Amino acid sequence: MAFSSSTRSLFNLKLTKTHSSSLHHQPKKKPVILFSHAHFTPPLRSTNNDCFRANYGTFTNLSAPRLRFSVKVGSPDHSSGDEAQSLISEATQQEEFSWVSVIIPFLFPALGGLLFGYDIGATSGATISLQSPELSGTAWFNLSAVQLGLVVSGSLYGALFGSLLVYPIADFLGRRRELIISAVLYLLGGLITAYAPSLSVLLVGRLLYGLGIGMAMHGAPLYIAETCPSQIRGTLVSLKELLIVLGILLGYFVGSFEINAIGGWRYMYGISAPIALLMGIGMWLLPPSPRWLLLRAAQGKGSVKEYKEKAVLALSKLRGRPPGDKVSERQIEETYVSLKSAYADQESEGSLLEVFQGPNLKAFIIAVGLVLFQQITGQPSVLYYAGPILQTAGFSAASDATRVSVVIGLFKFVMTGIAVLKVDELGRRPLLIVGVSGLALSLFLLSAYFKFLGGFPLVAVASLLLYVGCYQVSFGPISWLMVSEIFPLRTRGKGISLAVLANFASNAIVTFAFSPLKEALGAENLFILFGVIALLSLLFVVLLVPETKGLSLEEIESKLSK
Repeated sequence: MAFSSSTRSLFNLKLTKTHSSSLHHQPKKKPVILFSHAHFTPPLRSTNNDCFRANYGTFTNLSAPRLRFSVKVGSPDHSSGDEAQSLISEATQQEEFSWVSVIIPFLFPALGGLLFGYDIGATSGATISLQSPELSGTAWFNLSAVQLGLVVSGSLYGALFGSLLVYPIADFLGRRRELIISAVLYLLGGLITAYAPSLSVLLVGRLLYGLGIGMAMHGAPLYIAETCPSQIRGTLVSLKELLIVLGILLGYFVGSFEINAIGGWRYMYGISAPIALLMGIGMWLLPPSPRWLLLRAAQGKGSVKEYKEKAVLALSKLRGRPPGDKVSERQIEETYVSLKSAYADQESEGSLLEVFQGPNLKAFIIAVGLVLFQQITGQPSVLYYAGPILQTAGFSAASDATRVSVVIGLFKFVMTGIAVLKVDELGRRPLLIVGVSGLALSLFLLSAYFKFLGGFPLVAVASLLLYVGCYQVSFGPISWLMVSEIFPLRTRGKGISLAVLANFASNAIVTFAFSPLKEALGAENLFILFGVIALLSLLFVVLLVPETKGLSLEEIESKLSK
């Protein structure tokens, strides 16, 4: 890794001197240098590691395979903000990283998202199979509307309860153990549902599976964000959303293959079990998040030496280095000093109310606002109309509900892939602004179709595809990405659990309110209502949502605190 002369000067800067040629533009009074967020993870191949000698460095991004600094240089009154920004640009370098060491820590947590999506897709076919006198293979196939509703929403209520349950214990469990427990719940839920001898046992299985969803949707973005390189964090966290869509698509395919089999619903639900087992084994083999280990040490939750040793081993394993290598030891030591200093004047652990104070409140408003608008812009309701809209356009596949679902699922998958490829290149805000604008336009076009453009079915199809595409490049992946990024470390576990709770609660509200709203307002007015909400969400994004592209988690925390 090559460093510019100005960067080398910055590394060797003495607090009592200002003679460095790279800093000749600084005032001559004694500067204050704060390396509050530096990140250094060497690549597997580097010939210049020995040149890295930082007298004042804080390495707090354990996951980033590059060097990144958030530097403030100036007088004690911090008056040199513009000069500091210049130094940030000069001091930012990127290193190579091994994709093998990145993909493995991403894949197994992301399976939690795939299993969430799979449940959505499989349930659409399982409910048809379960109620069929010929195909259900049970004597209790004749389900009432309430019983069918409980089967469909059982995992949703389990997810709600899971997000409530994880709130007080997330920081105690840690990200890795939380995901292992989630995998066990997925496994139990899938097996109990597949072999259920009665409706009551089936509902227990659905509830357990939902508990796994609630814990996975909390732990997966946390683990991925805290262990992956900063420059591709957006790509990887968004890729988890792609796996959710892939899970939906997989559920649709399994449903279409097993729809004519006797007891096919058992296979639809049971296929989740081996995937859950793979997830659990993978998470068991992965190390804990080094950030979480050092946070526990800084909070005085155990032996500092023991936590440091574990963090060194975890970082070495995540980066594909020899166990306990010197580079990891140096990073962990300097990171711990920074973390301990940052929380020296605070309580050892974030309190319940701390999420609603200061920068934490700002992060909470942004996170909950994003996941709330993600749901109340009508996403579940618009897809409810997918079949009828495609039928009006004369698509032959629309006569088969499972095939229609596959068509929509494929389009969602493609558009999510585009978002994954572009989120770290274009940034979060541009994709949100463009995507949400497209959402509003598509909703107003759908309203116009139901109101006076019924003779132009292609307008409806185009509007539907525009809605799905815009959602998948904006709210779909980016809401969860930003939720995983913007909470400060002390309250990240609690904050994300509240965001997950808000997501599933708003999902439930929209799902259950859709029918009465449709009956009271009519489809055309309901889509106008969703369109107005989409415009409000666009205003929310423009005014409140910051850009986090390329920033480390610590830099985002610093940005929100100003």
